[in-house]
Amino acid sequence: MHDILNAVLLGIIEGLTEFLPVSSTGHLLVGESLLGLPDNKWEAFTIIIQFGAILSVVAVYWRKFWNVLVGLPSSAQSRQFAINVIVAFLPAAILGATVFKFLKEYLLQPSIAPMVIAVAWIVGGVLILVLERMAPKARYLDGDNLPFWKAIQIGFCQCAALIPGVSRSGATILGGELLGVDRKAGAAFTFYLAVPTMLGATVYELYKEWHTLSGSDTSNIVIGFVVSFIVAYFVVKGFIAFIGRYGLGPFGWYRIAAGLALLAWLFVK
Repeated sequence: MHDILNAVLLGIIEGLTEFLPVSSTGHLLVGESLLGLPDNKWEAFTIIIQFGAILSVVAVYWRKFWNVLVGLPSSAQSRQFAINVIVAFLPAAILGATVFKFLKEYLLQPSIAPMVIAVAWIVGGVLILVLERMAPKARYLDGDNLPFWKAIQIGFCQCAALIPGVSRSGATILGGELLGVDRKAGAAFTFYLAVPTMLGATVYELYKEWHTLSGSDTSNIVIGFVVSFIVAYFVVKGFIAFIGRYGLGPFGWYRIAAGLALLAWLFVK
């Protein structure tokens, strides 16, 4: 029963934070630490349930993905969309595979990761508040039809999220704004880009950590997977409208407050 409760809590954290510019990885790592779950079994669990959140994107945008899939043989627009997502995915995939061992051995160590996350939350929050004010007027308003080079540039922005505490969605949406991409268009493209990115992370983590999982873990994974899917589904449905109205500023303030709270906890524990 205790493991089931942990699975539900981590599923809620994942579903809430995967697409918000607050770093789902950072929240999951801190959540694991607060719940006393530092072992590899739960590390693999949190990676796997992230794909539950990603599937919520497929559920919300299923018609878009289906139209692209059936249109690939005949539609130049569908092929360009697929190419944009693939090329934007490659920078983080290549760099992630290159530095994965370094991240695991250094930045993701239990003794170091919370401090890295706290600093990244605060710095990221400040950057959101400052850089969003400096962003040029949006020239690219449709996330479904971004120019090829803009897709690549957003893909390189995503690489920043390899650092624990740096949000993938925050890096791509804010990076897109600085490149002249409307924040709502950038958020939509971020959702599309999440599918291959997190699928690749899930498959890779399963390959690396399969030996740490047992049959008894299956029910926990299923529970976390379903919870993260349900929660993320409603987040995805409302997120673009929210940032279209309020921008990323509220998340910047949240990141700063959460980072300061985490630093205070680290110093007094």
